Amino acid sequence: MQIQNPHDKIFKETFSNVDVAKDFITHFLPPSVRNTIDVASIQPQKDSFISRDLQEYFSDLLFQTKIHNKPAYVYFLFEHKSYHDYYTALQVLRYMVEIWETKRDNQKEKRLPIIMPIVLYHGITDWYVGASFRNLLEGYRDFPQELQKFVPDYEFFIYDVSDYEDEDTQLNVFLRIILMVFRDIRDSDIQVILNTIYRSIDYLRQLQDQKTATQYLETLFYYIFRVHHHLTKKQYYDIIKHIENSYQEGSELAMTLAEIFRNEGKEEGKAEGRAEGKIEGKAEALANTTIRLITKFVAPPSEEIKKKVHEQEVSTL
Repeated sequence: MQIQNPHDKIFKETFSNVDVAKDFITHFLPPSVRNTIDVASIQPQKDSFISRDLQEYFSDLLFQTKIHNKPAYVYFLFEHKSYHDYYTALQVLRYMVEIWETKRDNQKEKRLPIIMPIVLYHGITDWYVGASFRNLLEGYRDFPQELQKFVPDYEFFIYDVSDYEDEDTQLNVFLRIILMVFRDIRDSDIQVILNTIYRSIDYLRQLQDQKTATQYLETLFYYIFRVHHHLTKKQYYDIIKHIENSYQEGSELAMTLAEIFRNEGKEEGKAEGRAEGKIEGKAEALANTTIRLITKFVAPPSEEIKKKVHEQEVSTL
């Protein structure tokens, strides 16, 4: 079974929450655009328009609404390449055309709905080509207006998550967390990642529905440990201890996170074994030893843990 792209999983789980989509539109779109969108009527659609060969780099969500009192759609495209795709404007245009073709085939109306395209960019480099299709067209700006009118053009709204500043406490908790995590996940400073993890844990404590909070925390940790592989065992222990002290379900949640650590440890061990031509047993045994100790973290005193860590590490060498 193919493992789902971690970027896609957390993006869709977060933004398919209508309250998150509404909050993003309300707080980040220009007021002149936002005020034309009937935010209250937004409803998610099941359609996706990303081809299989591009699912590693893009995710999308479509919402039905009204814009200027007319049936319309808001289309979210999440670009999670580590580098900027110069042809994003062409990709978005292709997806918009697919949406229109789908609506044309399924509806009797002869007019196509308005689509508001929104791109969330998650790359290392800054976004540098603007948000207009005309930027891709050679010599377009030099064309006389009589010629420009024969050439298609449009703009999309671009939001670079690296610009996010975690100051607006009015934002939906899930939206605050996802933008913060997307902003920091590729940072080379491990302390930045750790600070983001702890802040996310503390933000989720604000929710009245702690069942939803713990479920989202599982998804969040799956994402973080799938994308970022440089946390030490001590940092694992510290995170789990913090969770245990923060949540009523801390012990059970610690077990779930330990399972995530174990699965990711196995996958990483296998990848390293293939790359270096070594057997996988030693790496997997060490990963499993680490997880057994993590799952027992709730019960034994710290000195006993340290002793077992030392004994197990020696035995696996």
